[in-house]
Amino acid sequence: MPAMQKTLSILIPVYNERATVLELVRRVEAVPLPLAKQIVIVDDGSSDGTRDLLSGLGNRATVIRHERNRGKGASLRTALSHATGDIVIIQDADLEYDPADYPMMLGPLLDQRAEAVYGSRFLGGPHRVLFFWHYFGNMIFTLLTNVLYDINLTDMGTCYKAFLTEKLKAIPLRSERFGIEAELTAKICKRRLRLYEVPISYSGRTYAEGKKITWRDGFTYLWCLLRYRVSD
Repeated sequence: MPAMQKTLSILIPVYNERATVLELVRRVEAVPLPLAKQIVIVDDGSSDGTRDLLSGLGNRATVIRHERNRGKGASLRTALSHATGDIVIIQDADLEYDPADYPMMLGPLLDQRAEAVYGSRFLGGPHRVLFFWHYFGNMIFTLLTNVLYDINLTDMGTCYKAFLTEKLKAIPLRSERFGIEAELTAKICKRRLRLYEVPISYSGRTYAEGKKITWRDGFTYLWCLLRYRVSD
């Protein structure tokens, strides 16, 4: 009897991404992979018409709605609770990250070298040239992560993170908003999951184009890295 095909669950938190979300879904669907795909979208209280667009996806995706905006962390927890795949990957809806990089992300998981994979924006992939202070801040938080957790990451704040689903679901996640990036990193490092990094492309947005993370979220990163070093 042939083995059952493995499944990939793509977790997509969405908040006010009317201009990009349908193109993102199209790109996800177009990536050729040796896995069946489950697309899980959580609309996090969008108010710009995103919700109406998602209603038209039909059976192309599992769409869950938050009645109010709760944040990226809350949206990822909701999406993860609906994931049925053997592997999960986190995907923003804003086209900064390209689903064409999925094969690179999934390779170490499929050949059983890794239990988690990070797509690094700083390992040589093409990227749009943008804000120095975002880059500098990420480097500081990455350095702090490496010191606190005794690892050698190059990009702790990347959106592109992929996991064996059973490993991720075993981790208690608490962050409501952008602190989820730091919390995920802290907790997989504490648990010593086999972690790989691979190079990815990156097409960052300006604030005029809809970028949402701000310098204030840096305080949340710092709090999460310190807090989860000593507690769960």
